[in-house]
Amino acid sequence: MIKKISTLVLMLCVVVVSSCKLDLLDNPNAVTTSNTDINYLLNSIELNYRIHFNEMSDPGMRLTRMLNQGSAIYDNAVSPNNFSYGWEVAYAGLMTDVKTLIPLAESGELFVHAGIARTLRASVMLNLVDGFGDVPYSQAIDAANFNPGVDTGQTIYETVLAELDKAIANFAATSKLAASSDLIYGGNADSWTRAANSLKLKIYLNRRLIDKAGATSAINTLIAGGKLISTATQNFAFKFGTNLTNPDTRHPRYVGQYSPTGGGDYQSNSYMGALYSAKGFQDPRIRFYFYRQTVKNPTDVNALRCITNAKPAHYTDADVFCLPTSVGYWGRDHLNNEGIPPDGLLRTAWGVYPAGGLYDNDAGVPVSLGAGAGGAGIHPIIMRSFVDFMLAESALTLGTTGVAKDLLKSAIEKSMADVRSMVLGTIESSKISTFEASRNFVWADEVNRYVTKVMADYDAATTTDAKLNIIGTEYWLALHGNGIEAYNLYRRTGKPANQQPALDPNPGAFPRSYYYPATYIVRNSSAKQKANLTTPVFWDNNQAGLLK
Repeated sequence: MIKKISTLVLMLCVVVVSSCKLDLLDNPNAVTTSNTDINYLLNSIELNYRIHFNEMSDPGMRLTRMLNQGSAIYDNAVSPNNFSYGWEVAYAGLMTDVKTLIPLAESGELFVHAGIARTLRASVMLNLVDGFGDVPYSQAIDAANFNPGVDTGQTIYETVLAELDKAIANFAATSKLAASSDLIYGGNADSWTRAANSLKLKIYLNRRLIDKAGATSAINTLIAGGKLISTATQNFAFKFGTNLTNPDTRHPRYVGQYSPTGGGDYQSNSYMGALYSAKGFQDPRIRFYFYRQTVKNPTDVNALRCITNAKPAHYTDADVFCLPTSVGYWGRDHLNNEGIPPDGLLRTAWGVYPAGGLYDNDAGVPVSLGAGAGGAGIHPIIMRSFVDFMLAESALTLGTTGVAKDLLKSAIEKSMADVRSMVLGTIESSKISTFEASRNFVWADEVNRYVTKVMADYDAATTTDAKLNIIGTEYWLALHGNGIEAYNLYRRTGKPANQQPALDPNPGAFPRSYYYPATYIVRNSSAKQKANLTTPVFWDNNQAGLLK
């Protein structure tokens, strides 16, 4: 009897097993297109974009004297080892996720999701082309090809324009569900449309050097369309929080500096000097941009060695050296690679804009964990002021629609307004109001004085180049926190002119593009490193030696 029962059980097991389809190649823990949450995937794309922006912005800020560059020569300043993270996040993270998301979103009629993904991918590819030149694209993100070849920068620009048009079409389509999880615009299709068009404006402005007629026509079309970023709510910016861990949502510049030991970035002496005294009075934004941990200049050579050094012979009388002011703005000169003294709680720190740090109310106390706005800053990707600065440059150099002077004025006023709006939206607001009242500081009056001075300088400029230098300088001052556009501006225009020289009189040629990342060269058998840094990107046809 027992033998019969065992046989019956065995037969039942065979029937049950044979009726099931077991695919032992499926990993139940793997993320696949069938189990992907499209909102989480969109957030992953946006969070990777945040990292990529910071990584690509950093060298641009340092090369354009917005931050100190801590190498003695340019060749070391843009070492291949500096770019691997931003490159990997772009290809292995963001673009891989975008490739997954778009077909899922479009098949599910979630068109805003698809448009956001396309726009961010387009922006990343622009950053890569503008930084490195020719990079992989058409052969990239292919599981069958571990050694993708490069596409030319010019080809990628054309592809990106087409991609942005597809994104704009996505935003115009009717979606079944809103992209409410969107971390940048909350799924607002109109704002994303304006961001995509503003990226197109950037493309055409970069290309004006090699295609004046085409750039002029295309920019005029964008202006006539009336869909560029123009209001504060349309600013293309990534907003950070104050959470310390799990996850850390704070601005990366805040994270690197606001700790019990301080440290972090050295600010640029020439940038601080320009904001403090170039107009004959302080830029109204300076107390938002920087926080002084001491309001007195150092006298101890062990804290700041250059105070006993003579200004380098190749510096002019107009060049800032060592200390840009007499009131504690403490940074470093361009291409200063000195060691690090115990000045972590003395050097000038990032302020409340854009890093979410402290407002400078002359307190002169060290930074600390959680101080100021707690890291609730922004990445200013394309602000409305940036659009007007680009349009001012375009009007002056191409003759596009608009008056360059009026656009310059509008750009400055928008920058002032947006910087102030951001800082007053933080917990530093009451401190700002108290300090300004104690000093009889009226913001509107200070802005008006600043704008009046710039307009007078613009009227006094007698050449197009001189007027362009004013536009470029004001754009540079408004770009605080965005080295991507500062680097593009400098290569496209050579402005601001007369930047602070390197400490070494022979720092090598200024980088017209970056070396390819070390990981890309090592892992890709098709990759070939550049011979030097003087190779310009395709749209940069300016003369050799223009930049220093």
